[in-house]
This record gives sequence, C-alpha cells and structure tokens, in this order.
Amino acid sequence: MADSPVADSALPFALTRPVHVASVGLKVKSIPTVADYYRALLGLETISEKDGLMVLGAGGVPLLELASLAPGAALDDPRSAGLFHTAFLMPSRMDLGRWVLHASEEGIAVDGMSDHLVSEAFYLTDPEGNGIEIYADRDEKTWPRDGYRLKMATEPLDVNAIVEAVPADAAPYQTAPDRLRIGHVHLRVGDDKLAEAWWTSEVGLEVVTHYPGASFLASGGYHHHIAGNIWRSRGAGKRDASRGGLAHVTLSGSGVTANRELVDPWGTVVRLAAA
Repeated sequence: MADSPVADSALPFALTRPVHVASVGLKVKSIPTVADYYRALLGLETISEKDGLMVLGAGGVPLLELASLAPGAALDDPRSAGLFHTAFLMPSRMDLGRWVLHASEEGIAVDGMSDHLVSEAFYLTDPEGNGIEIYADRDEKTWPRDGYRLKMATEPLDVNAIVEAVPADAAPYQTAPDRLRIGHVHLRVGDDKLAEAWWTSEVGLEVVTHYPGASFLASGGYHHHIAGNIWRSRGAGKRDASRGGLAHVTLSGSGVTANRELVDPWGTVVRLAAA
C-alpha cells in the first residue's frame, strides 16, 4: 500500500457525493512515455496492462486508462472540444505539500498555480499535451458563498504555507496516497451554456458557479465535478474521434443506478457506472 501520513478514514468530500468522477481514459501515441510521466509525477501504480491498454491507479483503484492511438493519428487539438484538464485530488493539504516537495526535488515543470478559495491547485501538461491539475480541497465547511452559489476565484497561491503543513517527520512522497482520486474533470466545449444544459438534464448535475465563459457543475454540494469552458474552443463542433486526448470520462456513485454510455454535443463519451 502507498505510504501516506494521513490515517485511513473516509474518502474526500468530492468522492462521497451521489455522482462523482471515477476515472478518465486517454488516447495516446506512446503508452510507455505517458505512463512513465504519471508514475514519476504522482507515483501511480500499474493496475493492468493488456492489448494496447494500460490502467494506472492508486491504492488498487483504477484512475487513468491509457489506450493506444491508431498509427498515424494526430494528437489532440487544443482549440477543439476535449480535455482541459484531469484534476487529481490529494487526500489532504499535507499530501499536497509532500507532493510539492517531490516536484521540486525532481524538477517537475509546473505551468501555473492558483488559490481558488475552495482549493489550492497546481497545473501541468503531460508529454502529449493533456492538461493536469493536482490539488487539495479546503474544508467544505469553510467554502465561501455568494448568495446560494459557491464563490470561487483565481488568486496567488501561498506555496510556502502548503509546504509548512508537512511535518518534519513525514515520509517523502514516493508513491501515490491510497486515497488519491480524480476530483473533477474540466472540459473544452464549444458553448458553455449548452454544456451546462446537457450536464444538468442528462446527468443530473447542478450548477455551482460561473466564470466568464465557463460553467461549473457538481453533485451533492461539491465545488465542481465537471466544468466546461470556451476559453480556447468557442464555437467548436464535434471533435475528431480519431485524434489523441480524451477517450472517455467515467462517473459513478450512489446516484448512478444503471450502466449507461452518453455522448455530449461535442462527441465526448461519458460513461455512467453503477456503484
């Protein structure tokens, strides 16, 4: 089992909601290259490997499925609909601090970082252009509200405070904490309002808040399990299914009562897996 200073207890709030993200599938040119990156980045373990498909996870739980692209197929187009980022949720701020020390020691390139009031986050890009967020939530009881909606922002991140949350005797970050999970998935869409309508009507998520050009949706009061933005993809049509990038998003939880596969207006495959 993975070494983490956090005692085994309930899963993070995001994963206890009626509908939550279970896993993400990516189509990639080089499974070994991408898998090695996520192993080095997060300490993910190989759950299974067979016939051009590799599954990585933490604590025995599958999180990321890597499938081989067809020969000659192009990588993802960042201006099309598709994946903005997969967000890996650390079990605690202490674990995020351990990861920060690991990233610094290993020279892992970070694209950016932000304090979102409800969470503290770092942003990266994998070798084939897929966006990544690594974050920890603040206690949900402290999340600020603007009326009946959650209040989120993008503010400077106090990295030193995160590192200071790591006890001197904490184990170095070498393998993923057992309770590391995917907390949310942020999508590129052609129309944020259409995306909002689709996720509320087809999946039953609720609107939590908005940014200009982006909608944030969740189940059971989380700050967001799914987001959709038009920041680089305004007006995008259906994505080219042959290209690399996002293959599917799988949602599960007590609110999912039957296995179903849905396709959003831009061709993104959404799997609902009964708990």
